[in-house]
Amino acid sequence: MKYIYLLIFMIPFVASAQDDLFSEIDSETEEDYKTAAFKGLKIVNFESTKMISKKELYFVVSHRFGSLETGLKDFFGLDQAVTRLNLIYGISDAVNVGISRSSFRKIYESSLKIRLFREKKGGFPFTIVSSSNILINTSLDDAILPGLEFKNRLGYTTQLLISKKFNKNFSLQLIPTFFHDNYVDVNEQDNSQYVIGFGGRHKLTKRWSFNFDYGVHLNRADTSPFKNPLSIGFDLETGGHVFQLHFTNAQPMNTNSFLGQATGDWADGDIFFGFNLSRVF
Repeated sequence: MKYIYLLIFMIPFVASAQDDLFSEIDSETEEDYKTAAFKGLKIVNFESTKMISKKELYFVVSHRFGSLETGLKDFFGLDQAVTRLNLIYGISDAVNVGISRSSFRKIYESSLKIRLFREKKGGFPFTIVSSSNILINTSLDDAILPGLEFKNRLGYTTQLLISKKFNKNFSLQLIPTFFHDNYVDVNEQDNSQYVIGFGGRHKLTKRWSFNFDYGVHLNRADTSPFKNPLSIGFDLETGGHVFQLHFTNAQPMNTNSFLGQATGDWADGDIFFGFNLSRVF
């Protein structure tokens, strides 16, 4: 596993090695490229290939209520809400970094997105972005888990985001994903886990679009109670900003968590409503 960790930590240096590529990209005119396949930084749960511009700072508040299945007992999930606060900065148009804190398991996370290729009119047919995360689960208690070390709190994710805008209304994205948790809830579960994700966006009106994403977990333990995450959502564009509304069977919002610990079941109505609000500085 030390080689995987080394690979993750080497990504910033790979970014530096891509300076020539990024300079070439920046030298092209914007008219040469297709507009963004997605308007939001997230499709629903999964990261999209959308990047923020150089020197922009996004503050994103993400909220996920409890299960609608609880009905009036918890006021349709209002009493069991999870919140994530996320700051994202554009080092350049092709390199974004972020830091976040989630109330789910008191997780702190750092993130890095690097655009490797951009879909070009009459040229390269896809936008390809790498996305990596490192998280710290601060909710683990050494009184309950004797021998707990700091390394047990860590988790890692690396993804390749591959999107294509087929026309002005319809875009799709493929998301091969590797993630590793040093502590897992199910003993039989491998710490290293693999997912194939995919998602899409279809524009309904000038301001509204329908989004969806789904992750197929490739090595989930047979004894695991967790589900593959299936999510649908609606994006509302308001004056250059995107307000996202979504329904999903995964309440946590960090990548490792929604991929590895989705508990809801659409067939039983065990789903969670949530939204993302962003402010640009």
